[in-house]
Amino acid sequence: MTDRAGTPAEPDPEPEREREQEQERESPDAGEGAAEAPAARRRHWLRWGCLGVSVVLLGAAGTGWWFYRKLDDNITTDTTAADELRRYEKERPSSVVAAARNILLIGSDTRSGEGNRKYGRDKGTQRSDTVILLHLAADESSATAVSIPRDLMVTIPSCARTEGGRTRERLAQFNWAFEWGGTACTIRTVEKLTGIRVDHHMVIDFRGFKKMVDAVDGVEVCLKEPVNDSDAKLKLPAGRQTLNGEQALGFVRARKSLGNGSDTERMDRQQMFLGALVNKVQSDGVLLNPTKLYPVLDAATRSITTDPGLDSLRDLYDLARTMRAIPTEKVQFLTVPRRPYTYNANRDELVQPAASELFRQLREDRPVLVTKPEPEEGSGASSDGKPDDAESPGPTATPTFPGRNAAEGACS
Repeated sequence: MTDRAGTPAEPDPEPEREREQEQERESPDAGEGAAEAPAARRRHWLRWGCLGVSVVLLGAAGTGWWFYRKLDDNITTDTTAADELRRYEKERPSSVVAAARNILLIGSDTRSGEGNRKYGRDKGTQRSDTVILLHLAADESSATAVSIPRDLMVTIPSCARTEGGRTRERLAQFNWAFEWGGTACTIRTVEKLTGIRVDHHMVIDFRGFKKMVDAVDGVEVCLKEPVNDSDAKLKLPAGRQTLNGEQALGFVRARKSLGNGSDTERMDRQQMFLGALVNKVQSDGVLLNPTKLYPVLDAATRSITTDPGLDSLRDLYDLARTMRAIPTEKVQFLTVPRRPYTYNANRDELVQPAASELFRQLREDRPVLVTKPEPEEGSGASSDGKPDDAESPGPTATPTFPGRNAAEGACS
């Protein structure tokens, strides 16, 4: 375009500005485009992050389910005992307080199975050198573990033999019930002795006990003098020390080389060790730490045989939860009141009425107290487990028996 003089005309700036403004309206400016790119990248990584978290959560859930199934499948269910007990349901005592639970813990000294043969020759039978009746209060405020002496003279009912046939009812030492008729016979004997209904039972062998102690990295004890017991496969120096599973088993089984060699002292030692084990589990946070809890559960579930009411991991966890909530000073251990049997000093018999009083308190879910027995006269409890009535307590007073609680520890 030229002017009238024939020289080229200057371009009109207005259309150029209009075109630029139109382009600005049709497309974002450079600043807005630069801002959108990082936002898009963030959305991209957020999507991948969510996907990654989902995969991890699904994997964890799958792993957790695998562990649950593995532990659950470890448990052996004792259907034989359950079937036998159903045959005698009419003669069994009824539960007085439904929410309270009574669990019979049986330590089997069977020599069969991997890891157990080295403790003796397998004769095809098993014995119950350790039997504890565990009472869990209905309000879950206390747990009372009562040891029943292996040599206590009791009436053992007619029971189905493990190898076939039946036994006849007879007066015999308590641990024969397990050897003759297994778990069901032991439960029926305990129920006849105490009038307490056994709601559940657990049988644990040597190998399982060792593995549980090892799973909590050992348990501390204190020895007044060194021990060298070839029968229990135990050799230890005097003083404070932490026992591994093998040593712990020898410690709770030893009799000839510790103390006066009596079964009484062995039961006291078992109670002390179990109290220390409970204290270790609670204070060490085992029940709250999955990495510590799993080995304990694996060891326990592999080595126990239990009734159908406790044969799932959920049932056992519920039991562990109950124990976790009970303060250690409320976890008590004692032995049923007994003294040397009138006709054989190597056997035991109940001390009455102390034994009946203890059984009644547990049966009716009433409290009992334990205190360390003192050798001095008038200490509050006699050495045979009979409560001291020097103060003439009234009928509503809480009876006190010699024993210990888990808070005391093994070196107190």
